[in-house]
Amino acid sequence: MNQKFVETVIVVCLASVIFLGTGAVLNAQNSWPHWRGGPQNTGISATALPENLEPLWTFEVKQGFESSAAIVAGWVYAAALDSSLYALELSTGKLKWKYRAQDEIKSSPAVSNGVVYFGDEAGAFHAVDASTGKRLWKFQADAGIISSANFAEDRVLFGSYDNHLYCLLAKDGKLVWKIETEGYVHATPAIANGNAIVAGCDGLMRVVRIRDGVEIKKITAGAYVAASAAVIDDRAYVGTFDNKILCIDLAAGKALWAFDPPQKDFPFYSSAAVSSDILVVGGRDKSVYALHPQTGQPRWMFIAKAKIDSSPVIAGARVFIGAASGELYGFDLSSGKIAWQFETGSSFIAAPAIAEGRLVIGTIDGVLYCFGAN
Repeated sequence: MNQKFVETVIVVCLASVIFLGTGAVLNAQNSWPHWRGGPQNTGISATALPENLEPLWTFEVKQGFESSAAIVAGWVYAAALDSSLYALELSTGKLKWKYRAQDEIKSSPAVSNGVVYFGDEAGAFHAVDASTGKRLWKFQADAGIISSANFAEDRVLFGSYDNHLYCLLAKDGKLVWKIETEGYVHATPAIANGNAIVAGCDGLMRVVRIRDGVEIKKITAGAYVAASAAVIDDRAYVGTFDNKILCIDLAAGKALWAFDPPQKDFPFYSSAAVSSDILVVGGRDKSVYALHPQTGQPRWMFIAKAKIDSSPVIAGARVFIGAASGELYGFDLSSGKIAWQFETGSSFIAAPAIAEGRLVIGTIDGVLYCFGAN
């Protein structure tokens, strides 16, 4: 047998072991198609970043970025508060096209099968050709959309401030079903085992069968939830406005553990990054917490200069997150020590997007940064 072929197979197999060891389903390709990286919202990148990251380019807009970018096939898709979606070349930051929505965009763009999907504050949900920037279709909800899209086979799902979770056909925007909740649906639904899992501002986590929109379970979260749940091994991990991080057994329909941080008066807006070994999340008490996902026991904690609404992303042996004080941190995942840091001088709400050896993130002042090896 060809020696080169054997070596290639071994490398692929080893990569697969490392890949599956995260306990999460990741994109097979080196891409970041939506704001938590993959359908289960785990916030794990398929590849590590270079040890020494440097700013490669910036792209500036007149209003800020609250949403996170998508990276697919050498292109960056970033949405801003100026009501525009931008397509940029990942290698250079050069603008390819710009698409104008109806209102501010706080929903992170999500890419599937050559189409970019996102919602705006006017309640419009857009499907845009990723190559040309031309609108393919538009669906109108009854209130603003901050939730980002997620995908299940031929369907696209998202939440709205009209208190509904929507499921549409991805090809034409036709409504398949919608579920009414008792509060805003701010979060992005996780997709696992044929179900959509989403917690809302009514303090409930819902498990909805995607095939027909049947609500299988309704689980109390105990408080308002803005964060998106991450799902691994039939467990959902999410922070609440009751200042807790919860691990919910989806099969049993109850919380297995709850982590109460030392500072009691600050809610969690950040969505957790979770593998089988570690959970990392930012808090409005200025802290980054690392917990054991099986028990909720603390592994390490870091105190920043300001609150953290940005959501972390795990890439290799590091985890990256932005702070409201303008620092972008890369922590050693096992110890919590700062492995890399960059000061922007502008607040972060967006989460990093990590793919193709690059980290892309925007600030509230309207600067989109791309970091990589120079």
